[in-house]
Amino acid sequence: MKVTTILGSPRKKGNTATVLGWFEKEAKGQGHNIDKINLVEADIKGCLGCHSCEKVTDYPGCVQKDDAIAIFDRMIKADAVVYASPLFCWGFASQIKALIDRHFCLVKNYSTPEHKSFLEGKSTALLVTCTGPVKNNADIIQVLFERLNRFVKSNVIGKYVVPFCSTPDAMGREAEEIVKRMTKDILSDRHEFSNQGWPVYNLK
Repeated sequence: MKVTTILGSPRKKGNTATVLGWFEKEAKGQGHNIDKINLVEADIKGCLGCHSCEKVTDYPGCVQKDDAIAIFDRMIKADAVVYASPLFCWGFASQIKALIDRHFCLVKNYSTPEHKSFLEGKSTALLVTCTGPVKNNADIIQVLFERLNRFVKSNVIGKYVVPFCSTPDAMGREAEEIVKRMTKDILSDRHEFSNQGWPVYNLK
């Protein structure tokens, strides 16, 4: 399996990078191909809202020629995509939020019977780290992720939140356990999907 991981943190060696790195190491150890994308190293401009991409249907068609185009191509070629972000103001960090906004060009004929997406049928997962609890804190970002996946017609394998993170060195066995569950879910050959009841694994 080819898995594209997207690190959306401004910190290359922070909590999110550490937990995502555990998953990547485990996946590689099982013989899977990991395509790592670190957005802090990428040039991704914000969506212009120009709707030029809606004029074409056989390719994304974004008029901005930055790193987002190549990243989308790598995502399209993957079997699964893992979105990883620290929790900033109850949502995504700006590095990954810009890329998420640009997903608009991947969807064609939205709200019509011809609705299609270049990520249609793709397996996806969300990894979030935060310094506080899950309840009334990391709940909104999960809803945003669910709605994004409905828009791009991809299949959510799971949403994984690691709360009460202080420093990478301070993360213990609980964080490792959630990574094990995440790895098992994502790398499974058999997935059952539905529009409701997507699994979410939160450390209490």
